[in-house]
Amino acid sequence: MSAGGDEAFIAAVKPLVDAMGAEMLPPDEAGPDDVVLAWEGVETVAVRLPQLADSLDHILAAMERKKGKPLADLDRKAKQEVVRILEARGAFSVRHGVETVASALGVSRFTVYNYLNREKEA
Repeated sequence: MSAGGDEAFIAAVKPLVDAMGAEMLPPDEAGPDDVVLAWEGVETVAVRLPQLADSLDHILAAMERKKGKPLADLDRKAKQEVVRILEARGAFSVRHGVETVASALGVSRFTVYNYLNREKEA
């Protein structure tokens, strides 16, 4: 990663990279699945995106930080809201997504499915 204006660009994209649970690396270390970002025509930084399952864990951890307590300690209505947000973000398209979310919320898979069905009926 280069000096000068490149450092400002890297600093600018870092919050987004962190929010996605991705990692930054020098462009010359990029693999075929990494995204190389150029600034002013120069390859500046590569971004290694997380696997979907890792992203779900990252999203759950971020939600916990935002709520200020473990998701399992939330009341029923708040847990339903979490499930709604996660569904909108595609969490249940990830393999074992329902199980992962159920575990984080401290509920059964059946309960997560009930929350999902309740949303569809509303």
